[in-house]
This record gives sequence, C-alpha cells and structure tokens, in this order.
Amino acid sequence: MDGLSEKNLQNPIRKTQKMFHASQIVLRILAIVSTLASSWIMVTSKQTAVVFGIQMDAKYSYASAFKFCAFANAVVCAFSLISLVTTFFLSRPKSNSANYFLLFMHDLIMMSLVLAGTAAGTAIGYVGKYGSSHAGWLAICDSFDKFCDRVTLSLVFSYLAFLLYLILTVITANKSRQHHL
Repeated sequence: MDGLSEKNLQNPIRKTQKMFHASQIVLRILAIVSTLASSWIMVTSKQTAVVFGIQMDAKYSYASAFKFCAFANAVVCAFSLISLVTTFFLSRPKSNSANYFLLFMHDLIMMSLVLAGTAAGTAIGYVGKYGSSHAGWLAICDSFDKFCDRVTLSLVFSYLAFLLYLILTVITANKSRQHHL
C-alpha cells in the first residue's frame, strides 16, 4: 500500500515537470517564429510612391528605430534558438537548479530587448501615422499605406514575442524559486 501512495505522490511531480518542459518548448518555438516574422517583415518593408509629384521611397532602414526593432528581434530569435536547445538539457532529472535561474535571467533580458525594440518601432510608427505638428513632421502613412501596414504587422509580431517572453519569464522565475526552496 505504501508503494502506491509514494507512486501517486511522484506522479503529479513528474506531470508538472513534463508540463513545464512542454510549455517551455512550445513558448520558445512561438517566440522564435514571432521574432523571425517580425524581423523579416520589417527588413522587407519598402514602398515607392509619388508625393507632390516627386518619387519617394520608404524603407525600414531610413529610421534607426525600425532598424533597432528589426535587429533586436533578430538577436532575440537567435538567442531563443539557443535557449530552446538548453531546455532539452534541463529536462534531465539531475539538472542543476542554478540553470533555472540562468534561464530566468536569459528570458528577462530577451523580454527587455524585444520590448525596447518594439517600443522604439512603435514610437516612430506613431509619428509616421499621425505626424507631429510641434516638430513639423508630416504623417506619411497616407502616401505609404503598404509600408505602414507591413511595419504595423511587424510590430504586432514583436508585441506577441514580448508577451511570450513575459510568460516565459514568469514561468522560469517560478521554477527557479521552487528549485531554491
């Protein structure tokens, strides 16, 4: 009888471990896809239009905030691939508990980086959409609607990546705390 109760106590722990690792893998894959999509869409955003009789181009590379957003997402994508591989090593029963804290720190840094890039892109995107009468900047999205739509889509994927990394940060912080108790 004692063997059955001991088995029942270990079963929820194993189930929780499996759910933790499965959620880590799924969320990290989604983060990879989201950051890759955001970066790719931003880098390939360009449009040529005739404004006031002059042919003009809109490219992501003309705004340093858009470049920062694209490169921040690319860096987070690359490090997300590395962290995905790392989670497979953490699934072993004898893994070091300090690794969960390192994974938490990684997730926190990646979340911060993707948020910084997204915030920068959103700020300049807002100016592109609505202009700034105080600075004398005109809105360009009326003339470059396809460019603005692609930048908006890129930012949506970037915000999704931020949300995914926020969830990952909470999950890994909780796991790190549990391992240190």
